[in-house]
Amino acid sequence: MIEFNLNKKVAVITGGAGVICSAMAKALAGQGAICAVLDLNSEAAAKVSADIQREYGVPSLGLSVNVLDKTSLLAAKKEINDKFGPIDILVNGAGGNSPAGTTKIEKMEGTDNENFEDTFFGLQIEGFDKVFDINFKGTIIPSMVFATDMVRKKSGVIINISSMNSYRPLTKIAAYSASKAAVNNFTQWLAVHFSKTGVRVNAIAPGFLLTNQNRFLMIDEKTGGPTARGMKVLNGTPMERYCIPEELTGTLLYLVSDLSKFVTGVVIPVDGGFSAYSGV
Repeated sequence: MIEFNLNKKVAVITGGAGVICSAMAKALAGQGAICAVLDLNSEAAAKVSADIQREYGVPSLGLSVNVLDKTSLLAAKKEINDKFGPIDILVNGAGGNSPAGTTKIEKMEGTDNENFEDTFFGLQIEGFDKVFDINFKGTIIPSMVFATDMVRKKSGVIINISSMNSYRPLTKIAAYSASKAAVNNFTQWLAVHFSKTGVRVNAIAPGFLLTNQNRFLMIDEKTGGPTARGMKVLNGTPMERYCIPEELTGTLLYLVSDLSKFVTGVVIPVDGGFSAYSGV
């Protein structure tokens, strides 16, 4: 019988102090995994690590790491290896968006008095660079650093965090949607590249969650109800609600365990039916 087999596995979670990945780290710890919580915010990483040790009684480590700095990642890897041994699981959860890569309006009207700065023409290349760096390079570089242990052991799992924007780009967030599509493509590419090494590579594409980054877009501060954009999201999700982080963890545990030992190169939506719904 195939089991979860995560007890004493060493898991590295980047963006581990965030809403999604802190829940993922705790889910892994709940199955006995040793968790290294990596985040740019050292205090937040330490808090999640302390919570894990207190709630689940497993070893954990919180480290401040810049996923775009290979030297920073290598230093973290050495500390993790020295304390816990070789790495078995990597969750690439660091990511984000930038206003400079986001248009102010959803669609151009094509009128003579239209302000081009509010449209595609007002996007800043620096914004695209920032978003692609954190979402795409922030997935590639940690994989380069931490997957070396897996290849040497001939076993391991990488989980990338994608988005429903990767399938169906949302209005306004051009850079974010494109960067997550790149994550999907890289997930498939790396899965094939590692296919004979014993290392599997998959991704999870969450549906819509309320986070610190998007709450202002989804919730009207004055009324506490959904904004017009928030209503579009809810109307486009057949379950008519937002995802909560813990609802992603079942898919995570499936993908990192031997329950999915012949699964590699897939991107699994966890989206309340959003990807299946035409709107009619």
